Amino acid sequence: MNIRKGKPEDMKAVLELIQELAEFEKEPDAVLVTESDLIRDGFGTNPLFKVLVAEIVNGYNDKDIVGIALYYYRFSTWKGKTIHLEDLVVKESMRGTGLGYALYSEIIKQGKKDGVRRVEWNVLNWNTPAIEFYKKSGARVLDDWMVVQMDAEGINNFVENKLRN
Repeated sequence: MNIRKGKPEDMKAVLELIQELAEFEKEPDAVLVTESDLIRDGFGTNPLFKVLVAEIVNGYNDKDIVGIALYYYRFSTWKGKTIHLEDLVVKESMRGTGLGYALYSEIIKQGKKDGVRRVEWNVLNWNTPAIEFYKKSGARVLDDWMVVQMDAEGINNFVENKLRN
């Protein structure tokens, strides 16, 4: 197994893993991002994210990407620079091999290297194995904070209806 920085040519495999995660999270139709979006937004003039890929050598001596950790930097008014781990995905056939822990470790080490004061991410409340893994690693799962989002339809409705008044 090798973990390295992702490259534009990896984005097809990255998108496949994102789709696999969406299916695991019971939202198979929620992925709207495309391979072109990932290339543009991750490798353009002002990249919006970074991605680590985990690869293994397959039987044909080719390398297969079997895991990703996609992250970006945020700014907290309380803490300063932070890392947001958007997705940590391991191909289903590779779960339980230590690959997820290796990717997770690389993100935490990146936070230490960058001197951030917090690494943060979201986890679904029904994903008990992940929650237990994070707690065992020393992370705190905050029960008193709720995630708030407004999707594209909500944004449009707000701008068109609420701001007119």
